Amino acid sequence: MATDATGPTPPEPVGRRAPSDILISGASVAGPVTAYWLHRAGHHVTVVEQSPPRRRTGGHAVDLFTPAMDIIERMGVLEAVQDHATGTERLTVRREHTGREATIDMTRLMGALSDRHVEIMRDDLGAILYDATRADVEYVFDERITGLTDDGVATFERGPERRFDLVIGADGLHSGVRGLVFGAETEYSRWLGGYIAVASIPRGRGPAGHMTTLLGVNRMVGLYSARHMTDARAFFLFRPGAELAYDHRDVPRQKQLLREAFGDLDGEVPRLLDEVDRAPAFYFDAITQLAMDHWTRGRVALVGDAGYCPGPAVGGSTSLAVVGAYTLAGELAAAGGDPAIAYPAYEAAMRDYVHRSRGFATTMARRLVPGTRAGAWMLTSGTSLLTHLPTALGRRLVALGSGGLGLHESIELCHYPALAP
Repeated sequence: MATDATGPTPPEPVGRRAPSDILISGASVAGPVTAYWLHRAGHHVTVVEQSPPRRRTGGHAVDLFTPAMDIIERMGVLEAVQDHATGTERLTVRREHTGREATIDMTRLMGALSDRHVEIMRDDLGAILYDATRADVEYVFDERITGLTDDGVATFERGPERRFDLVIGADGLHSGVRGLVFGAETEYSRWLGGYIAVASIPRGRGPAGHMTTLLGVNRMVGLYSARHMTDARAFFLFRPGAELAYDHRDVPRQKQLLREAFGDLDGEVPRLLDEVDRAPAFYFDAITQLAMDHWTRGRVALVGDAGYCPGPAVGGSTSLAVVGAYTLAGELAAAGGDPAIAYPAYEAAMRDYVHRSRGFATTMARRLVPGTRAGAWMLTSGTSLLTHLPTALGRRLVALGSGGLGLHESIELCHYPALAP
């Protein structure tokens, strides 16, 4: 149960029922974390993933804050996660039209935000979580759920149908499980005004641990790598003023939209756009928030971005997903596997965290890519100032807004006896 420091204590475990057969859709982050803790509670877990096994999709860097890191440590993979940290130490921001640069000490900045923050590539995190669970959990790759009945019968694209006691959708913002049980994504999604693109490109001569960005009005482009990576990531954030017309499968159209948004820039940007055209891995999506009131129905529960994505790149969704996965498994363990008890408790435990994450993401979607030159100056100057303050003072300033930058540090995890070693 994720609570504020003054929140309720976890319930005593009820009488345990027979182990449940539980199906999870999605093997990125929330799926393996949920599977780990459900197995710890004694359940039989099957994870289906529509991608081929260990496919490297490029991916981007994600953040794990203190509560998520505590869960990672309890799972026994803390060392592996720390070993795969990106190691970004410096961020150089050049403002469009001025040519002026600001260098930000990322170590000091994140030290002001979190006690034990780690930035890690999403692909690396997924591989670590898979390795931690594959001996105890049945993984079925290159497969997806095509139908679910009220009595737990799941049909699949390739394999035979099977019956499960519970089904968990951990399959991301565009969740197939959510579509089957809760309806079309358009009923719950809200565009936050921006788009994000990430491409895997050859690593240049720049030093590891140094991210460079160009910040303009309603747009940002950047380049970074990690100390253990042989390639780099070019990323693009932009706010076009109106939603764009494109098909999520039409990659050439998506790359054309990038050129329309960034093609007038000089310097390093033309080379990055050319590299994007040749990129072996490319991701493009709207910065969209889900606003669902409930994430459970019958036998089915949603976790992570499938149920409460605050917004890609702006809301700390990876930490939220890790905490949500642990909480869902913990409430099921505390309820002896009974979803009628566990699911309402899971929703109650996560509701405040989810709602505050939504508010934080809505604000960050505007601030991260400012709509004016003055906003761009304030963003770089304010961030740079924070890194020059004494760490203790910086943390006090951050802590003043638990719904803002200090949000992910303000969550206290509950201890579930049934998940203890």
